[in-house]
Amino acid sequence: MNTTLVINRKGGAGKTTVATNLASYFASNSVATTIMDYDAQGSSLNWLKSRPAHLGKIHGSNAAPERFGTLRGVAMYVPPETQQLIIDAPAGATGVPLQEMLRRANSILIPVTPSTIDVHATAHFIRDLLLSGIIRACNIRVAVVANRVRRSMPVYQPLERFLHALNLNLVARLLDSDAFVKAAEAGVGIFELDSGFSTAECKQFAPIAEWVGGRLERTDPHSAHNVRQFRATTRSPYGTFSGGAYTRT
Repeated sequence: MNTTLVINRKGGAGKTTVATNLASYFASNSVATTIMDYDAQGSSLNWLKSRPAHLGKIHGSNAAPERFGTLRGVAMYVPPETQQLIIDAPAGATGVPLQEMLRRANSILIPVTPSTIDVHATAHFIRDLLLSGIIRACNIRVAVVANRVRRSMPVYQPLERFLHALNLNLVARLLDSDAFVKAAEAGVGIFELDSGFSTAECKQFAPIAEWVGGRLERTDPHSAHNVRQFRATTRSPYGTFSGGAYTRT
C-alpha cells in the first residue's frame, strides 16, 4: 500500500481538492483506493457521499477524533486490498494526530497558495516537519503543489525562492479554475468530467498523480476503457451542470 499525506497547517490551502482529485484519478484507473479523512468537518467524506455510483469505487475511512457513541478504530478501517491510501489532513494538525499521520505516510504533498502570508505560514510548517526527524527517519518524500495560481502570475517568485532554499520539489501548479469547484460539487474528480471540459486542469494535475504513483498503464482519463464519464444534471450557485457544460440559471 502506498500512502500519501496531503497536509498543510494553514487552512484554505486546497488539501481536500488535491486529496479528492488524487483519489478519483486512481479510482478511475481501476486502482483500489481509500481516502482517509482526519478532519472533523469531514469534507472528503462528504464529497464521497455524493459520488455517482457508476464511477470507480473509493473507500472512505473516518480518522477524525472520536465523538460520543463512535469507535474510531472501526471507522478508520482500510480494506486490505487498498493500493493507494490518500490522507486528507485537517488544518492546524499538531501533536499525536500529526505524528500518527506522518508515521503512516510514504509521501507528503503540501498544497500552498501563492501569497506572502501562505508562503510564510507554510515555511514554518515545513521547518517544524523537518525538525521533527520523522521525515528523515522514515525516508518520506516531500513535494509542494502551488494551488489556486492566478493566470496573471503563474510564477510567484517568493514561493520559488522558498522552495529553492529548502531544496523542495514543486511538483505542479494548479491554476485557479472553476472546474475544481464544479467537480467537487458533483462528487467527482476533474479526470471524470466530460472530455474537453477540464483538459487543461487534467494536464496540470497529472504530474501530481505520476509523482505519487508513477505512470499507470492507462493514462488517458477519457478513454472508453478507462472511465465512464460523468453525465448528470445538478444545480448549484454557478448554474446548471449537464455533462460537460455549465449554463447560467
